[in-house]
Amino acid sequence: MSRPVASERVPVVTLTGHLGAGKTTLLNHLLQQPGARVGVVVNDFGDVNVDAGLVTGQIDEPAAISGGCLCCLPDAGGLDAALEKLTHPRLALDVVIVEASGIADPLTLSRMIRFSGVERVRPGGVVDVVDALEHFDTVDTGGDPPARYAVTSLVVVNKTDRLPAGHGERTLDRIEARVHERNPAAQVVRTSHGRVDPALVYDAAFAEDPPDQLPLAALLRDGRAHDHAHADAVTVAAPGPISSGRLVDLLEDPPPGAYRIKGRVVVDTGRSLRGYVVHVVGRSVHVTSRRIGDADGFGELVAIGMHLDADQVRDRLERVLAPSDRPDAQGFARLQRYRRLSA
Repeated sequence: MSRPVASERVPVVTLTGHLGAGKTTLLNHLLQQPGARVGVVVNDFGDVNVDAGLVTGQIDEPAAISGGCLCCLPDAGGLDAALEKLTHPRLALDVVIVEASGIADPLTLSRMIRFSGVERVRPGGVVDVVDALEHFDTVDTGGDPPARYAVTSLVVVNKTDRLPAGHGERTLDRIEARVHERNPAAQVVRTSHGRVDPALVYDAAFAEDPPDQLPLAALLRDGRAHDHAHADAVTVAAPGPISSGRLVDLLEDPPPGAYRIKGRVVVDTGRSLRGYVVHVVGRSVHVTSRRIGDADGFGELVAIGMHLDADQVRDRLERVLAPSDRPDAQGFARLQRYRRLSA
């Protein structure tokens, strides 16, 4: 897969969690995986696992590192300025992760990103890290489920290895039930040491380190495999132009367990063929127009999630990508609405 072109928007992932839940551990785990150029916005460089010798420039400027970029916010302000710098086409980053402070409100931060004035930004989801051992003593202390669950697209229940023997499963089930009581659409992943599959968080352009580079991941890895629970992915190619209505139905109601859907499609409007790039993260839908190239074919759709029923998901994608037999004016209007909202 080629690198994104400069005109494409960069997904911005919000990384939240209570103090000590393991946000920075998860971030460091992501930075050590091959394949993606990651931009990071943090309040403090201190715990981010980057050799100080790699960081150059002023603290409020993006600090260039091979394969990535760091930007530090000295206070709560300046987020748009940091995103403007990190999404500049010359950096060619695949994703920007904003690590919130432990006391930051996920709802406020996610809104700041969603309504950012930076034109090259698109929301990439809200990842909330939960301390399995301390959660019910710190964040969810009774009453209604915390409001933070409402905006979270992916909940990473961390430190599962520290739960007392015999009580772990009950605690994890209770956390998951409380999350879904507030937000039935949230995906919940159980892990330890922040080991979450990057495929759940962002697209990796390559399965290995980019050629002719010494990226951050290579400098951090120690030669041993960094294990994590792998996400499932199902890919289906489109044989021709598709129905916009069936596509929007999929974007609004993904298959069970599909946390992310991405792809390129060609839609038959009845008067012409139009190309689109679609992204779904949790309940967030992003649609942009694209030019149709002779070498592009008709695109494909990819569904990503934990414990997918591959046959069921493939069948659903194939039905969505079946060639359109007649124009769907109402479906096209729905698709255009998402395109306008995404802009």
